[in-house]
Amino acid sequence: QVQLVESGGGLVQAGGSLRLSCAASGRPFLNYAMGWFRQAPGKERVFVATNTWSGDSTYYADSVKGRFTISRDNAKNTLYLQMNSLKPEDTAVYYCAAGRCSGARCYIGSSYDYWGQGAQVTVSS
Repeated sequence: QVQLVESGGGLVQAGGSLRLSCAASGRPFLNYAMGWFRQAPGKERVFVATNTWSGDSTYYADSVKGRFTISRDNAKNTLYLQMNSLKPEDTAVYYCAAGRCSGARCYIGSSYDYWGQGAQVTVSS
């Protein structure tokens, strides 16, 4: 199994940047597709970004495209989400996830088997 521990959340002003980290333990990190999801207060959990099993292909929700970058460091068993040009509407709890999926199936939370504890990101206006 895989355990995921998130860090890097916090409060930032609109237009600022924040980098989330997701450290994995257990099975080899490179064996999994990885994703980021977020859930704003009173709203459903939504897809943010994912990369493939190989880590070479990435996909983003339209709401974050051009501002967020998902990446991984297999040697460190760590997933990252670099968030730039943050907006108040980005305020949410962010969750990293690991699973076995590819393509469109990686947009769906149920495709993932393991989840981090969540990291609060608050963007002030």
